[in-house]
Amino acid sequence: MTALAILVIFPFAMLYAAASDLVSMTISNRVSILLALAFPVVAYAAGMAPGAIGAHLGVGLVCLTVAFGMFAAGWMGGGDAKLLAATAVWFGPTTALLEYFLFTSIYGGLLTVGLLTVRNFVQPVTGVDFVDRLLDGETGIPYGIALGLAGLTVYSGSVWIDIAARTAAF
Repeated sequence: MTALAILVIFPFAMLYAAASDLVSMTISNRVSILLALAFPVVAYAAGMAPGAIGAHLGVGLVCLTVAFGMFAAGWMGGGDAKLLAATAVWFGPTTALLEYFLFTSIYGGLLTVGLLTVRNFVQPVTGVDFVDRLLDGETGIPYGIALGLAGLTVYSGSVWIDIAARTAAF
């Protein structure tokens, strides 16, 4: 059951957040809440020590504080800030967190440059609401896509997959 939770909860939350931000420019609070609440349960079931679980939660709190400062400055959306923090809880004080930030920056930069370039050549008159919203120069960048893709990239090579493989009852 632990392996199933590891293989389902985080990946599907990342996919849902990315797709939701693409289509609606919002990330539901439920996604971040699910990730934050599921983490200690899954971590405990996987055998993580209570102190390590606390350290992961502490990293998430620090990331939430920094990300909300960035939100207050207008540099990122509120849903992005909450998703970043909830994702940071899963990676904790490890190199995986640094990899997550690196991949988020790379994917976010590519997404931003790509979307801004397309906006220079394509008018928002497709008739598809979410496509027209993305093409509108007044619309921000759906950074949840970069956050989700970076989360999936790092998670796929993380200790969580090793734990899932060890605990799977095949």
